[in-house]
Amino acid sequence: MTIKRKAIFGMALAAILWSAGGFLIKGIDWHPMSISGGRSLIAALVIGFAFRKENLSFSKSQWAGAVAYCACVTLFVVATKLTTAANAILLQYTAPIYVALLSGWLLGENVTRRDWFTILIVCCGMIFFFLDKVTAGGTLGNLFAIGSGITFALFILFMRMQKEASPYGSVLLGNLLTFAISLPFWSNNVIDAASITGITVLGVFQLGISYVLYSYAIRHVEALKATLITSIEPILNPIWVFLFFREQPGLYSMIGGFIVLAAITMRYWFEARTQPYITQTANDNLQK
Repeated sequence: MTIKRKAIFGMALAAILWSAGGFLIKGIDWHPMSISGGRSLIAALVIGFAFRKENLSFSKSQWAGAVAYCACVTLFVVATKLTTAANAILLQYTAPIYVALLSGWLLGENVTRRDWFTILIVCCGMIFFFLDKVTAGGTLGNLFAIGSGITFALFILFMRMQKEASPYGSVLLGNLLTFAISLPFWSNNVIDAASITGITVLGVFQLGISYVLYSYAIRHVEALKATLITSIEPILNPIWVFLFFREQPGLYSMIGGFIVLAAITMRYWFEARTQPYITQTANDNLQK
């Protein structure tokens, strides 16, 4: 198996672990900031152990990635508590819009007409999330989820900037930063066996091991393609929540989610159809 194929497999496994976030977050009766900080502290220990032989560079891109990561995971937890898990994850998955818009500026990658068309379709899909009858908190949750998508895109781009260095550092520093800003919200939490178990599973598997895999994989997978592979997460996330909590997204949200996923998937399907096989084979050989 080539390095690139291993990276794709690792990224897919990471996405499956990420997908458990929805029902695990909803199962912990803590303040969202405490959930975010608690799982990040445990994840930091896992990530620090996994990459204990590597040194932090403390570069600008590493710190920028850490801040983007912190914002992404925090906004996602808050969004999951305020709106449905489907809305939270599917609106976060609009990240390819922002990756495409920012990749030319930050990475020097060209944005094609196919990218712009995908962006237009995804924006149309996002409108549907706000057509369902939701509470003010639900609308706020949707906005937090969009913010999580923007910061997730920035995180992907800053990680790609470090592909020749140690991109794990952004995840480690980001988790520590997330825990630090969560400290003021810990006083009113009820600490019991269920919450401790939930936060441990979140930290070790859903966030820790998953980002160890992702930090390795992102070195060998292009930014936009990475977002496509991780589409496994928004598909599975609401399914787990429905099975455990019987939470069902609204009709318009389901339509919007279908449009978002279909637009991004079709964009890469057409790219795969038009890209010569020999080019891919040459790229794989160069990475061996």
